[in-house]
Amino acid sequence: MAAIEVTNLVKYFKNTKAIDDISFSVGAGECFSLLGPNGAGKTTTLNILSTLLKPTAGKALVAGFDVAKQKNEVRQSIGIVFQEPALDSKLTGKENLEFHAMMYGIKPSIRDERIKSLLQLVELTEKAETLVQNYSGGMKRRLEIARGLIHRPKVLFLDEPTLGLDSQTRRLIWDYIKKLNKENDVTIILTTHYMEEADFLCDRIAIIDRGKIVVNDSPANLKKLHNTNSLDDVFIKYTGNTIRNIEEREKIW
Repeated sequence: MAAIEVTNLVKYFKNTKAIDDISFSVGAGECFSLLGPNGAGKTTTLNILSTLLKPTAGKALVAGFDVAKQKNEVRQSIGIVFQEPALDSKLTGKENLEFHAMMYGIKPSIRDERIKSLLQLVELTEKAETLVQNYSGGMKRRLEIARGLIHRPKVLFLDEPTLGLDSQTRRLIWDYIKKLNKENDVTIILTTHYMEEADFLCDRIAIIDRGKIVVNDSPANLKKLHNTNSLDDVFIKYTGNTIRNIEEREKIW
């Protein structure tokens, strides 16, 4: 069963085609990554799937719901961890989770136990009463993940989940993501610039370039196909090694 089904998806920003007739599916319980250069269309695709943008054409189903016609149902089925932190720094970690739980209408009798469980999952129990403004970058990211799981979504979107974190913290976040995916059976779709991250976490990757998906396969198969041990080599084979002048595109994609 597919957790996500994308068919002939197109997105224009004025005269710029950001997404160019892409199709792919993500199975329930899979960890799937969208990879691509800056401005390739990764975040635009993620924003469409999470109902933050409306597609120009084509169709996308998330947990069986149409992202254009059934936005509320999609939003109840997904969790999102944005690239930019969206926490209230003047609240404690626990208060951030409580507020998010109330936004989803989770009953107090359920809410308290769920928050306790999530804080344990991301190892923030001892920092639950600490103001988020005093959290490290890694702690904030872990709290973001907990917040995205408060309503027990079927699908979790992660946009650059370890961007700007040190190597040790990145690996810790990887372990949380792997546990969520394999032990909690949460379908995960992530974007990342770190090839080793996609290689470690994902069952399949799709490389998107200039709005088109150029390949969709498992990391192992792609490395074998191109006779390399490095997913970076695979990425360059499909996208080239030229730094492109895409500053204006980056602003809207």
